[in-house]
Amino acid sequence: MKKILMPFIMLCLMFSLHAFAAVNINTATSTELQTLKGIGPKKAKSIINYRNKNGKFKSIKDLENVKGIGPELVKKVKRDASVSGRTTVDTSKKKSKSDKKDSKKKSDKKSSKKSKDKAKKKDSKKKESKKPKKDKKASSKKEKK
Repeated sequence: MKKILMPFIMLCLMFSLHAFAAVNINTATSTELQTLKGIGPKKAKSIINYRNKNGKFKSIKDLENVKGIGPELVKKVKRDASVSGRTTVDTSKKKSKSDKKDSKKKSDKKSSKKSKDKAKKKDSKKKESKKPKKDKKASSKKEKK
């Protein structure tokens, strides 16, 4: 019984490992690829360009052929990536890194505009307070001469 049960368990484990992989690198969009650890907009674009030029990836290790992706990054994404099956990542809830950067830029622009306005107000107040006051004694001396 153990002889039959052990191969069955091993087979189930092998399939379950692929079940957890959420991103198929052969069909994923840029946004879906960016959900993988260490993959940003530039690397996602590189993966898609490589895939379009060279065809489908045969294994996750083939990602090392993409410019900018090395063995360390492949190790990071290995658990969440696959070369077959459907991509099951929900990108509607998770903002891509480029979306986060865009929203950060907008908030930075707003805050920098506010700080510039405050700085202008301070400068105008300083200019008003720095205006030289006419010295009555000095002006009366000049008038006498």
